[in-house]
Amino acid sequence: MRTLRGFVFLVLIGAVLAPITAAKVYVRWTQSSLPAAKTLGVTDLVIPWNDQAQGLATAARKLGYTVYFESSLEQAAGVADAATASGIAGILLKGSHAEENQLIETAQKMRAKYPKLKVLIIGPGGKQPEMRGWLVFNKNGILQVSSPSMQPWLDQNLVVVRYERTFDPGPVPLYTFSWDQTDPLVKQNGPKPADYSLAIAEAGAFHADLILEIHDRQQKGLASGDKDILEDWATVKKTIAFYEKSKGTEKEVAAVAALTDDYDTSYEAINLLARHNIPFRVLRSSNVRTADLSAYQVVIAFASPNKNATEAIHAFAEQGGVAVLVNQPGTYPWDTPDGGKKNGASVIYSVGKGRVIELTEPVTDPETFAQDIRRLMTKQQVPVNLWNSLTTLVLEYPGEKTGEALVELINYDEEATQVQVQVKGIYDSIKLETPEKGCCETLKPAHADGFTEFVVPNLVNGGRIHLSAQKALPKTEAKN
Repeated sequence: MRTLRGFVFLVLIGAVLAPITAAKVYVRWTQSSLPAAKTLGVTDLVIPWNDQAQGLATAARKLGYTVYFESSLEQAAGVADAATASGIAGILLKGSHAEENQLIETAQKMRAKYPKLKVLIIGPGGKQPEMRGWLVFNKNGILQVSSPSMQPWLDQNLVVVRYERTFDPGPVPLYTFSWDQTDPLVKQNGPKPADYSLAIAEAGAFHADLILEIHDRQQKGLASGDKDILEDWATVKKTIAFYEKSKGTEKEVAAVAALTDDYDTSYEAINLLARHNIPFRVLRSSNVRTADLSAYQVVIAFASPNKNATEAIHAFAEQGGVAVLVNQPGTYPWDTPDGGKKNGASVIYSVGKGRVIELTEPVTDPETFAQDIRRLMTKQQVPVNLWNSLTTLVLEYPGEKTGEALVELINYDEEATQVQVQVKGIYDSIKLETPEKGCCETLKPAHADGFTEFVVPNLVNGGRIHLSAQKALPKTEAKN
């Protein structure tokens, strides 16, 4: 029997070729003294706007730094004028989720008024990437703390990045966070090099830009040439260099579309999709059309669908997709008097080749919700899977050429771990590059049921895997 012949075609669910981008690290600087750019390993400095900002910016520019001012909405107009007069490269606008529409509107106006000034929005909601055994979640308006579980909880920023990529689609997503200083040692000495490296690896794997906050003591040590701090920072510099030199496409491979117009009401549920390595993309519900959903296997509506979105969801289900409406009461084309099957807090409608599931209440248990979404997908619909890797997130991106793919891994544990990976498609070349060892280590692939499987033996913080599809099987194999 002839199993495979000629070219093996790669199927990437929901993937489209996108511009090539490299992750950039900005450093937020607050101290009056500065190290050389070579010492820091970064040339882009972010200076919070205050009375000392212009003086510090002048000193930084003399050392060869590209300088940006960080500004609130209230400060933006005055900061833009000062930045233009001082030769500053750009302004980074910060604000809350409640101000997000205003941030986007202000940024658009400033880009038009100051065409030579780079104006970016800092995505609200960034958090320190870390691993812990519990989480805080919102149940009926009340914050509750979960009990510890066998599966560690990972604080990560994937939803922030995906949301920004959708709602401010021009620039590369940009976010930041503040370090948790409840530990007296962290408050006094600053984060460990591994903590900085994890933050950089996470942003790099998400193909996003990061504003890295450096502890005051470490800023002073870097500026003064403190031997111990410079030694610690050398490992951080290595991670920065790795992700700034590595390029990848912006658009991730996705099998699930999350339709939302409101970050706050959808965040917790989408966050658990990320935690369970369910490949998703965020789409603006109010802009969705039928063609936008054709590549996905599951669509989740967290916002009330307008006429166009309703038609798109209906057409999606008719073609065999599964749509889930979360607490969106209303009259829809699939609602028939005897057409729905009640199952607890949900009503299930058969629509063409697929289904529409209406949940009659908000998501109160995001962990269970994520598991339910996973069960709606068959193995053949999931582009990338991990085994025995509870502390690792995985993302897949299309490669620069047909038959190529990139897989990004982030390990949130402080210990190196072995990761077993399964990627949809047949590949015969698997190469791993890491900040610690560079490029490239060749990994051995195994093929089964249209998937390629391999093991990453020693993942520290982050790693990037380059996959190439084979063009033709050996003659002996093709004749089986």
